[in-house]
Amino acid sequence: MTRGKIVIRRIENPASRQVTFSKRKSGLVKKAKELAILCEAEVGLTIFSNTGRLYEYSTSSMESIFQRYNEEKEHHRLLTPSIEAKFWRTEVERLRQQLDDLQENYWRLKGGELCGMRISDLHNLENELEMSLKNIRIKKENMLTDEIEELNRKSAVIGHENVELSNKVTLIHQENRQLHNKVYGETDKIKFEEGSCSVHTLEKESSSVPLQLNVNRAVQECEISLG
Repeated sequence: MTRGKIVIRRIENPASRQVTFSKRKSGLVKKAKELAILCEAEVGLTIFSNTGRLYEYSTSSMESIFQRYNEEKEHHRLLTPSIEAKFWRTEVERLRQQLDDLQENYWRLKGGELCGMRISDLHNLENELEMSLKNIRIKKENMLTDEIEELNRKSAVIGHENVELSNKVTLIHQENRQLHNKVYGETDKIKFEEGSCSVHTLEKESSSVPLQLNVNRAVQECEISLG
């Protein structure tokens, strides 16, 4: 079932009129917010109810929107060929004067173009230089402080990495020592056992030598007696 078309005309019932006003006002504000978000538009919405109550919505301050609106309206009103040319000539002269003032101020800050300046002007220039120098020193101090903090952070990270590497090296040394003991410990034990057996054999051989000498001496004495 399709919804019938609503006839746009004044609502006679005050209660129904107020309800419709509240609903339509909320919908209008919602659409204005969506337009501002989706299209990055600067939106200003002003609503007065039939009782004189003000409702408004703006993406920025309503005063700035009204000021921009008035400026744009005045600009479009004055945009005839001759008036537009005059406007741009005036704008060019204003910008050229600003450029000249900036260049003059620049050379004065560098110590030139000081002829014709009054004491008060020189005093103001001195204050500007002192303020600029102060700002430069503050900026330099902040940059140095940031660099020191960054270096301290890097130093802490490097120190932590060095500790971890030292622990890894110590662990590797321990593992190498254990492996060395396992590999060469058995060999040393075998060599020690072989050395013990050799010493025992030598002891046996050395103990049998005096006996053989005694036997040989007895045989020689018998041969001498028989002779």
